[in-house]
Amino acid sequence: MTNEEKLQLLAPDLSKSFPRSPRETFAGYVIAGRMLDKCRAVIAETNDGYHFDCPLDNQFLSFAEIDPTEFKEFVATGADDAAVESWITENAKPRERSEIIKWNNKMRETKISDLPDAAQEFLEGYIPQFVPKNRPVYRWFDVYDLEEQRI
Repeated sequence: MTNEEKLQLLAPDLSKSFPRSPRETFAGYVIAGRMLDKCRAVIAETNDGYHFDCPLDNQFLSFAEIDPTEFKEFVATGADDAAVESWITENAKPRERSEIIKWNNKMRETKISDLPDAAQEFLEGYIPQFVPKNRPVYRWFDVYDLEEQRI
């Protein structure tokens, strides 16, 4: 089986399903599993408007000090979740487990008002367009989980 065929089997069709919640941990980090789902879908052209290397992904990539191009190149090999998890563990900046846990919790608790001005302006229009009415957004990750009907 070629790398492309392996990737096609692993890539979600994001017109039919959603990527993982940003709250879900993968390789010990929040955001990482969602980023992987979107990366695979972008490569396989099944992303349906989802983007890889977006501001959310960049939160993880910056903290882990992982180059998005190198990550995408590895994912394009058709690596399964276990292989990607190992790759992240080997390539992320070494950190104490407690530091990663604190970062995960900070991300889970980030409010819209904690985001940079440009992100707040973007979400000011995005939330009323994509989040169901009368569903309050308390945290940044709520935007994704409400829009994708997880909460």
